[in-house]
Amino acid sequence: MVRLPIPTANPVFPRNFPNCDSNFFSRKHQCLVLLKLCSSTKQLSQVHAQMQVSGLHRDSFLASELVRICALSPTGSLSYARSLLYHSDDSSPLPWNILIRGYASSDSPGEAIRVFHGMRRRGIRPNKLTFPFLLKACALVSALKVGRQVHADVVKCGLNSDVYVQNTLINAYGSCKRILYARRVFDEMHVRTVVSWNSVITAYVENSRLDDGIQYFAKMRDSGFEPDETTVVVMLSACAELGNLSLGRWFHSLAIVRGMVLNCHLGTSLVDMYAKSGDVEHARLVFDRMNKKNVWTWSAMILGLAQHGFSKDALDFFLKMKKKSSIPPNYVTFLGVLCACSHAKLVDDGYRYFHEMEHVHGIKPLMIHYGAMVDILGRAGHIEEAYSFIMNMPIVPDPIIWRTLLGACSIHDVNDNGRVGDKVRKKLLELEPRRGGNFVMVANMYSEVGMWEKAANVRRVMKAGGLKKMAGESCVNLGGSIHRFFSGYDSRADCEGLYQLLDAMSLHMKIVYL
Repeated sequence: MVRLPIPTANPVFPRNFPNCDSNFFSRKHQCLVLLKLCSSTKQLSQVHAQMQVSGLHRDSFLASELVRICALSPTGSLSYARSLLYHSDDSSPLPWNILIRGYASSDSPGEAIRVFHGMRRRGIRPNKLTFPFLLKACALVSALKVGRQVHADVVKCGLNSDVYVQNTLINAYGSCKRILYARRVFDEMHVRTVVSWNSVITAYVENSRLDDGIQYFAKMRDSGFEPDETTVVVMLSACAELGNLSLGRWFHSLAIVRGMVLNCHLGTSLVDMYAKSGDVEHARLVFDRMNKKNVWTWSAMILGLAQHGFSKDALDFFLKMKKKSSIPPNYVTFLGVLCACSHAKLVDDGYRYFHEMEHVHGIKPLMIHYGAMVDILGRAGHIEEAYSFIMNMPIVPDPIIWRTLLGACSIHDVNDNGRVGDKVRKKLLELEPRRGGNFVMVANMYSEVGMWEKAANVRRVMKAGGLKKMAGESCVNLGGSIHRFFSGYDSRADCEGLYQLLDAMSLHMKIVYL
C-alpha cells in the first residue's frame, strides 16, 4: 500500500468525537466509521494516512473497503482507488472487482478492461463477480475482440454455466452486433431467468431484428416465464419501430394487467410507441398521466408531434418544457424542434433554435441536426442557401444530406436555374456510386424536365453496372398480423387471397366513385 503524507490540518472528525474513544471502539472499527463519514477525496486520504501509521493498511477487509468507497462513492476518486490497488500486495479479487465495477459504471468504461488486464498480469484469478461488470464495459465500448477473450476466460474459470455471467455475455454480444454469438450463449443455457430472455430479446430488437425479437417473446411466454417491466419496455420499442400500433396497445394492456407502475421508464416507452405509431392523442394521454417526466419523455412527445405534422403543438411543448420544468433539452429534443420547423417551413425559427442548441445549451450539433437544417431550407425552397449551408458545415456531409437537398431540388428547382441540382447529383453519385436509388432519383429528375437522353443514359449506366433500386414496400395490418407487399410480382402462394381482397376493394372504390 502506498504511503501518503499525514495531514496536520482539518482532521476528518473533531477530537471530541465520542466514537473515537478506544474504550468503545477498536482502531479498525474507528476507521470503518470514519470512511462512512468521508465527504471528499481529501478526507479519504486522511483516513488512509491514519491506516498507514496504524498498520491497518495490511488488513484486507479494511483496504477493500477503502477501495470500495473511493471507487463507488460519489465523493470518491477512481484514479485514487486505482493508485491504492496498484500499490497493494493484496491477492484477493475483491478490490479488483470493485474497481472494475466503478470504471464500468463511469464515463470511461474502457478503463475497466485495462484494470482487468492489470489484475491478470498479477496472477489474480477472477471470480463470478469479476465478469458481469467487465462484460458490461465491453458492451459499452463495443469491444468484441476483448469480449471474446473474456468469454474464453469465463470458460477457463469454469463459470460458463453461471446464469449471471451468461446473461451479461448475451448483452455484450448483442451490443457488439453479434446476434449469432448471443443466441448461441442463450441456447446453451441450462438454467434461464427472465433476465436471460430479456437479454436475448433486447439483442434482437436493438439490432433491428424486430420480428425475431417478437418471436422470442412468444417463446418466453410458451416456456412459462411472465414478462416484467424490462420486457414490456423492450417490446414497446420494437412496436414503435415497426409502427405496429395494435401490438403496442396489447403490451400496454399487459402492463396494466400485470399491475406495473407508470414510472418514467415505462411511461416514456409508451409515449414513444404511441407517438411513432401515429396515435398522438394516446401519447399525450399517457404523457399527462405521468407524475415524473425526464428529458426523454419530453423529447419523445415533441418528436412524435413534429413527425406527424403537429408542428405548432411540438413547439408549444418545447416552450412548456423550458418554462414549467427544470429539465434541460438534449440532442433528441432539438431534433424534434428542428423537425417541427421543417414541416411548418419556419426558416428563421429553425436558424434560431439551431443557434440556441449550441450557444445556449452547449449541445454540439450532430450530422442529423445539420440534415434537419438542410431539410428546413429545402422544404422552404431556399435551394442555394441550403447548398451554401452544406458547403460551410464544420463536418463532412454524409450522403443523406446530399440526398435531402437533391429531393428538394426535384420539387423547387426542377429546371435547375441555379445549377445547384447538377452539383448535388454529381456529388451524390460520387459518394455512392453503387446505390441504385440515387440513379433512379437522378433519372427521374432528368425525365421531369424533358431531358430524355440524359435520363436514358443514367438508366443504361444502372443496367450495365447491375444496379437495382430497392423495391418499394407497403404493409397492411390484418387480424393482428402485419402483411408486407413489395412493388412487382410476389409469387408467394399465401398472398393470393390478400391480392384478391385488394382487387375487390379496388373495384368497389371505382364503383362508388363512378
